[in-house]
Amino acid sequence: MRPHILVVEDEKHLGVGIKYNLEADNYRVTLVEDGPTALRLIDASNEPIHLIVLDLMLPGMSGYTVCETIRDAGVTTPILMLSARTLAEDRARGFDVGANQYMNKPFELDELLSRVKNLLQHSPASSAKASPRRVRESIEQIEFGDVSAHFLNHEVTVGGKSVPMTPKQLKLLKYFVENPNRVISRSELLSEVWEISGNLQTRAVDQTVAQLRKIIEPDSSQPVHLLTIRDAGYRFILGPTTNDDDGA
Repeated sequence: MRPHILVVEDEKHLGVGIKYNLEADNYRVTLVEDGPTALRLIDASNEPIHLIVLDLMLPGMSGYTVCETIRDAGVTTPILMLSARTLAEDRARGFDVGANQYMNKPFELDELLSRVKNLLQHSPASSAKASPRRVRESIEQIEFGDVSAHFLNHEVTVGGKSVPMTPKQLKLLKYFVENPNRVISRSELLSEVWEISGNLQTRAVDQTVAQLRKIIEPDSSQPVHLLTIRDAGYRFILGPTTNDDDGA
């Protein structure tokens, strides 16, 4: 069966062009022009949707909201977000709400087709089996350094002051505190926190870790809790220590 791709794009000429080229690569494509229509289609479809190509600037409901709604519903279909916005915070927000990859407009057709192929090859549906869950125990509240986290209430304070955190940042912090003192690979974090294939090529983990450091570390440029282990991943420790392996 040919992979089914949903394209959500309000610029008609661009949407039609994407649809034409994807169909030329032997994909089945459904094109819609707004978020509510896309959400209704996803909810009502009796056929699997293998990939969503989602424009960010949509009328009425932004691509951010569409993506977040899809993820909140428990849908793990890979999402490739398209946007003319080029700022790092725009890309980070896209990853925070659940996008797997982010492409800036204008883009080269060959790159789009390559990313589509990559996402379809490494999506959870095509994986041989899911990674085993490694969390030893569930922690609902913890204090370390100046940080107090109440995961059940979605509350985090630093130095006694409440700080806002995205659901993804909070989920990542919870996974780290439930797995202290061991090296956790980016692949494991993608699988367990993002719930997508650990084989995907994405900067989502690194960007969210950088955001988390700015919140929980006294000095994010010299982390004492959330350490980078070169060529391996990250390690979370409750108290500061000296480690020659950590890097920025």
